[in-house]
Amino acid sequence: MSFYGEKTLTCKNLLDYLKSLPRETLDKLYNHPATCLAVFRELPELSRHFILRVFFVLKPIQHVTVASWIPPHEPGKDVGDIVLLHRQSVQVLMDMCIWQEVKDELGNAAIQLNKTFRENFKIASLGGGKPWTMSATLESDPHQRDLDFLEKYAMDRWESVLQFLVQPRQGATAISRDAMRTLLHAGLIESDESESPNMQITSSGFQFLLLDTASQVWFFILKYLETVTERGLSLVECLTFLFKLSFSTLGKDYSMEGMDDRLLTFLQHLREFGLVYLRKRSSGRFYPTRLALNITAGQNKDHIDAPKQGNLIIETNYRIYAHTTSELQIALLNIFSEIEGRFPDMIVATITRGSVRSALQKGIAAEQIISFLRQHCHPQMYKQHSVVPRTVADQIKLWELERERLEITEGVLYKDFMSVHDFSLLSNFASSKGVLIYSDEKQRTMVVTKKGHPSIKQFWKEQSK
Repeated sequence: MSFYGEKTLTCKNLLDYLKSLPRETLDKLYNHPATCLAVFRELPELSRHFILRVFFVLKPIQHVTVASWIPPHEPGKDVGDIVLLHRQSVQVLMDMCIWQEVKDELGNAAIQLNKTFRENFKIASLGGGKPWTMSATLESDPHQRDLDFLEKYAMDRWESVLQFLVQPRQGATAISRDAMRTLLHAGLIESDESESPNMQITSSGFQFLLLDTASQVWFFILKYLETVTERGLSLVECLTFLFKLSFSTLGKDYSMEGMDDRLLTFLQHLREFGLVYLRKRSSGRFYPTRLALNITAGQNKDHIDAPKQGNLIIETNYRIYAHTTSELQIALLNIFSEIEGRFPDMIVATITRGSVRSALQKGIAAEQIISFLRQHCHPQMYKQHSVVPRTVADQIKLWELERERLEITEGVLYKDFMSVHDFSLLSNFASSKGVLIYSDEKQRTMVVTKKGHPSIKQFWKEQSK
């Protein structure tokens, strides 16, 4: 039996997360152009088309009219699929409270674009109103930070969180208590107490480690947002600030002027997670990092992330050569492979049946292992037809399938019952005792465990008297 519970890690995308919020919260979020534009970007294409179609229409529009907005039929595409796409696109707008159900002048059911969303999306798309981007004018920063510094700073901060996950008993000093609290809330680590020496990584934590960076950050921030109210912060203010960050420019510094204590606290937390660089509070400025710019992409647009120079070379004999000195990456490889040799700037590891089964027992899926290898491959590997050798990928999947094979259980067969009544009587008794393995009423056949056979036999004798 595995020590770790096998639980699949799931993460909502931006739209699914916003759908889960109360309508009052959504209405407050739509008071900011940045939110409206960020939401519009994430909507399905047909939903965006519907918004633009009613953007300047102030009167309610009947459902019958909306139902007629079926996209042109494309050759080879099923009409039923087009109708389903239309229905789903409308439902998304209703779930997001962008479209609202109303009655027209004749009392017929109709829809209308959310007034608050309309006004603020108009500002974001056409201009006008108060400036909504973080564009306060600042004097030249004497401690200007370039892109290379911000990239390194963000990844160092984020890798300290991952390093803590790998070795929670040794990395407690590397991350803040806020980050540790979020990891506990997310179920990535567990502990009987709040002290790090007793913490250990969970099945979800192992799966989290093998995600790409954009998905990791999005999942982490979602779990953090679930706790902002407990921290005395405003969910609407935090989300709005995140949306503004997603429209900022990498390498540009922004003013902290006008931020209240709650927003400054939130900014400090983002600094601890690597989403912004803040030299010190008194500097009055901060720099968004690439992690912040990608935040609203969630798990949908991993390609936005900065291209990585991977360092893994994978051979068809299941051997991995990793040109790295990073303890974090070595620890990640050790999750599903066996380290055979360590050199000053290289690690040699082998993917074995035992190492993969060990990873599978921790809740990690074969596809997650393959995805991790693909993301961290050396650029030379991309010149091949299959980035991860087909023999390696297929074998990892086969090892996963081994765990789904038939399980042999010894039992005793009962058959040739004289009546359905006799069969039902014995079958129900065996089921109540928890010893029934198989039952077929039509064939009047049942199988019980070998251990339960004596009690079933005794019961039958008593009933036959």
